[in-house]
Amino acid sequence: MTISKILIPIDGSERGNIALEYGIYFAKRLHAELVGFHVIDLRVVQGPVFTDISGSIGLPPYQDFLPLMQSSLDERAEAILKAFLARCEKAGLHPETRKVLGIVDNAIIEEGKNADCILLPQRGEHLQLGSSNILGSTVESVIRRSGKPVIVTPATFIEVESMGLAYDGSGPAQNALTIARELSENASWPLSVIIITDDHSVGAHLTKEVENYLEPFNIDCEIIVLRGKEDREILRFIEEGSIELMVMGAYGHNRLRELILGSTTSSVIRKSTIPVLLTR
Repeated sequence: MTISKILIPIDGSERGNIALEYGIYFAKRLHAELVGFHVIDLRVVQGPVFTDISGSIGLPPYQDFLPLMQSSLDERAEAILKAFLARCEKAGLHPETRKVLGIVDNAIIEEGKNADCILLPQRGEHLQLGSSNILGSTVESVIRRSGKPVIVTPATFIEVESMGLAYDGSGPAQNALTIARELSENASWPLSVIIITDDHSVGAHLTKEVENYLEPFNIDCEIIVLRGKEDREILRFIEEGSIELMVMGAYGHNRLRELILGSTTSSVIRKSTIPVLLTR
């Protein structure tokens, strides 16, 4: 698939602003459109805490307080979208903007149906509002449920000049290989494919698989077979500094196995110092 429209949920947070820097960079390199999307979080507007405390500390009744809360959040949303537009236009881009009231992850997933890719920071304004203490429920929920590639951005910005792909032959990894090939072609990024296995025959088989797929294309590619634990080796490869974007399949194992053994996906995107593009 070609990435021609990128959805960026924006919340005004510091890491959200770094995600915007990446969004602008990717849009220019890939000749893609940007859509700035702000969700006024229904959980904030209708938080039960206001119902519980309104009588005890002298606040107005909840039904009187709610319109004030909504008005304040709407004004903040307009300010965030205005700043988004100004930053994009300064970079020569003319994005769309949208604003909705809803549950953050559900709204992002629904809006993402109209985009080719969703771009999110590792951490954002809504980190503490969900059930997950690993990544923040919004990021994990969007990755698992959106059906679209998701780029998760780190705390600092660096230009992408080369990319890596973690390949294990799974369905998500094959989808990631397709996306990596298209990105390499469109942006002229050299591609490093890493295969992590302790089994020499598996490594040889997966290497041949990648070579056969890429053979018809003019891709600057090297394939590296590593031994060890997947998340550790991926992160070690990232830390070596030879790539600025990692592409990988997301959540390739079932939830029970992830609960027992831990998730490679969660570990990598939590600790990565570069953007990680994930696909199911």
